[in-house]
This record gives sequence, C-alpha cells and structure tokens, in this order.
Amino acid sequence: MKELSLNVLDIAQNSVSAGAKNIVIEINELESKDIVEIIITDDGCGMSEEFLARVTDPFTTTRTTRKVGMGIPLLKMEAEMAGGSFSIESEVGKGTRVYASFGRSNIDMPPLGDLTGTIITLVQGSPDIDFIYRRRTDKGEYEFSAAEVREALGGVPLDTPEVLVWIREYIEENESNIL
Repeated sequence: MKELSLNVLDIAQNSVSAGAKNIVIEINELESKDIVEIIITDDGCGMSEEFLARVTDPFTTTRTTRKVGMGIPLLKMEAEMAGGSFSIESEVGKGTRVYASFGRSNIDMPPLGDLTGTIITLVQGSPDIDFIYRRRTDKGEYEFSAAEVREALGGVPLDTPEVLVWIREYIEENESNIL
C-alpha cells in the first residue's frame, strides 16, 4: 500500500469484520527514538492458533469472495523493509493485537498518509463501534474516543455530517499541536 493510513484502515476493517466493539488505534511517531509504531487492538472474535500461524501468508484469508488476503502480509513486509518489526497476537473469544514498527528515517519508510481521513472513514462506516485513536509524538499526545463523543452528544449518531466535520476538526487541531 502506498500509505500506512491505508494499512491502518485495512487492519481496523478486519477488526470490524471480526465483530469487535472496541478498537484502539495507536500511532507513535518518535523522532527521538527514530521509530514509528502502529498498534491496533480489538476485542473481536480472535483467531485460532492454527490460523494465527498462517495469517502472514497472503493465501490465508477468511473472505469467501477471494482467495488472497494482502493486508497483514503487506504491513509485515513494509515494516521489515523499513528496518522495523511486526507481530500479531490473538486469542479466540478475546481479540487481536497487531504491532508494526518502522525505522522513521529509513529510506523505505512509507508515508503515514491521511490518518485523520482514515479515522473519519472508520467512524462513518461503523458509528456504533467504540474507536479510540491515540497519537503520540515527541511534542505530545492526545486521544480521540468515539464513546466519549457519543455520550456527550446524547444520542446524535456519529455518522451525522456535522458530527463528522467536528471530529475531523478535533483531530486536525490536536495533530497540529503535536506535529
């Protein structure tokens, strides 16, 4: 994929498909440690040990519409090409945790891309899921919580256009404070 935000979207969509109700997306971009980390954790159905052992193979997928699944293998490849690492942990009935690190200054480091757009797309497509988006840099950190916004709105759906505009502005303002 051309941008890591697309990898994040793909992995988070896997979490949605796995029945997750809570999905945490963490992006740590630390110049001081020369690292970018992507951590996605969910409480979906999880994977069996057998499936987990094969999940980085592109010919392993749960989809019935095609015989390949490229999201996880591509993220693993991109992380390793950029001098980083990849791991995935999962337990049936408990959920999954995907971790990828990248050498921030590595020539093969893909651009982060439109992370704000990715979060907006996820919230719009699955407004009842409790997404948490945590972003950290050397300059600071912040968190967006769909559950907190939903509670504050008192029943107004998160996929309402005005709400999505507010979420975008909230994320963009916080991004500008830590980048």
